[in-house]
Amino acid sequence: MANAHRHDQHHKRADLASAAEARLIGAGEQWTPLRAQVFAALAGFDRPVSAYDVTDAVSTAVGRRIAANSVYRILDLFVANNVASRVESANAFIANAHPDCPHDCIFLVCDRCGRATHVDDDRITGDVRSAARAAGFTPLRPVVEVRGICAACA
Repeated sequence: MANAHRHDQHHKRADLASAAEARLIGAGEQWTPLRAQVFAALAGFDRPVSAYDVTDAVSTAVGRRIAANSVYRILDLFVANNVASRVESANAFIANAHPDCPHDCIFLVCDRCGRATHVDDDRITGDVRSAARAAGFTPLRPVVEVRGICAACA
């Protein structure tokens, strides 16, 4: 994987929140207090989490119950703007530590601890896109996930 890049190093939370805010504003979206709370909650987890986990964390942080459907809408907005990623096999979300990264994501998901490592490999995702086009399919967002055991759990 000569052209692969691992994205498992973490930015400081304040820097990550600033990058997420800039990404949304650059896309013509607003960075509202609730969106900031949802992002802070999501970035506070060290593994992919469900929308309900995020909802519970935000509700605790603000001291009142937040509607799960509001959190789902915000998470969908985050995914659409590359501020968060959806780990499909876990039905979960993770803050994107590199919101300006234009690559399709490959996730290595640990079945023991639940952590996900983001790897970029343009060759692999390019091959997935090419195979889809060869089959007469227009790829919009390749999802490549590998389930297994991470080095820390092995």
